[in-house]
Amino acid sequence: MAKKEESENMVERFAEFKDLKNIDKATMIRVLEESFRSVLAKQFGTDENFDVIMNPDKGDVQIFQNLEVVEDGAVENPNLQISLSDARADNDPEVEIGEEHTKEIIFAAFGRRAILNLRQTLQSKILELQKEAIYNKFKDLEGELVTGEVYQTWSRETLLLDDDKNELLLPKTESIPGDFFRKGETIRAVVLKVDNKNNNPKITVSRTSENFLRRLFELEVPEIHDGLINIRAVARIPGERAKIAVESYDDRIDPVGACVGVKGSRIHGIVRELRNENIDVINYTSNPSLFIQRALSPAKISSIVLDEENKKAEVFLRSEEVSLAIGKGGLNIKLASKLTGYIIDVYRDSEEVYDDDVYLDEFKNDIDGWVIDTLKDNGWVTAKSVLNAPRQEILDKTDLEEVTVDQVLEILNAEFENDPE
Repeated sequence: MAKKEESENMVERFAEFKDLKNIDKATMIRVLEESFRSVLAKQFGTDENFDVIMNPDKGDVQIFQNLEVVEDGAVENPNLQISLSDARADNDPEVEIGEEHTKEIIFAAFGRRAILNLRQTLQSKILELQKEAIYNKFKDLEGELVTGEVYQTWSRETLLLDDDKNELLLPKTESIPGDFFRKGETIRAVVLKVDNKNNNPKITVSRTSENFLRRLFELEVPEIHDGLINIRAVARIPGERAKIAVESYDDRIDPVGACVGVKGSRIHGIVRELRNENIDVINYTSNPSLFIQRALSPAKISSIVLDEENKKAEVFLRSEEVSLAIGKGGLNIKLASKLTGYIIDVYRDSEEVYDDDVYLDEFKNDIDGWVIDTLKDNGWVTAKSVLNAPRQEILDKTDLEEVTVDQVLEILNAEFENDPE
């Protein structure tokens, strides 16, 4: 009786263990049965002739071994067979040869080694379940906002712990330039991806993802959270600048005004979270020409030529608007292209280009395309605009090698070598 009580107490302790690990009752019963069967298989060579009955209401377990009754002296495998005399002596007086005799097994009678084996097997299965649960939980959270406390920072990544002490990894490449974290600090990020190599979940989070900006707006702007305003497109250069296109399903709601808030009250919190990343909020439109025009704000466009099939746009502006459209370091035009999905080329209005000037694109046979794009990103779209710029200014703004700049100037000068000027 004492051994049975010990077995029951053992199961009750496992039930407490279950509660600590937050595993549902049905799963715990299945795991307990599998654990008992695993130990029985080691003890008897098989678990196929055992019935393991879990009783969750009482917190106990009953184990029955089913044995084939054979003639006295004909027992070949005591784990599968029992002699007729032994079976009848074991409270089964009417059993006959060839029938099945069932006897109850008191697990605790196997000794401490078996109990320890059971506990270790159970712990191993519980750990596997935990890992599986963590993977499933965070796989469903990919792209969603999570909060974690900084536990440790290394040169290439930061380890965060959420409220359940799950480990979240924030790589340096997914941190915003200027991010600096102290141990114990609480930070926000989005779940970027979840891997489960060798049943070992690895949760990677990001603060540079476009989804991070989306989730912050959903958090700060109730109209977005409630579905009255929809975020149609997002483009970011983390830590520098971002553009977000929004539209309202209610004509009474100004989507841009709602996102910015009174005196910038809503957007300021997002800007601080993003380490002072400048955010342009624009009204979305299905008209690609108008959308590109809004995306290039604050520049004012004179005209646009669209190639919708190839997703290209030629944008013409007055001279003083070109630098605004391109932006510092080409940020504005890069973000506008990303936001609209169009490759945008900026040109000065044709009437403003000297008759004998030539657009840089005409030199693609002589100058590498990436060099031309670099010059255009910094506001030089024609040959003479480059030639009229100080050589040092070109070097400083573009970071091009001196030999590359000199080659470009030589090619462009050759175009105008007969020019009286």
